[in-house]
Amino acid sequence: MSEATNVGTAQDSGSTANLIYILYLIGIAVGITQLVGVVMAYMNRGTAPEWVKSHYTFQIRTFWIGLLGSVIGIALTFILIGFLVLIAMVVWYIIRCIKGMQCIGRQEAYPNPQSWTW
Repeated sequence: MSEATNVGTAQDSGSTANLIYILYLIGIAVGITQLVGVVMAYMNRGTAPEWVKSHYTFQIRTFWIGLLGSVIGIALTFILIGFLVLIAMVVWYIIRCIKGMQCIGRQEAYPNPQSWTW
């Protein structure tokens, strides 16, 4: 029974959400970890406290917007502007993850999880 309590406590403290941010950052080099992260965010969003739910929503949006931007960047590489789009997407992705991790460290909800920016 104490294991179930520890799992609930870990989710309440935001450690799972923080792990997802880390998986996203690792995913820049190893793409599969981003997929694992978004699945974890979807799985945990329903049972998390409100302040952590905002992070899961933010992480899910970060994944899908990042995927969209990457597809656009890859498509535009044929006219040579795609490389700039891909670099911009990586910078955007890193900033979002770091800002999210900072909020988790302060145990705060993400201010505007529906945002396209940071």
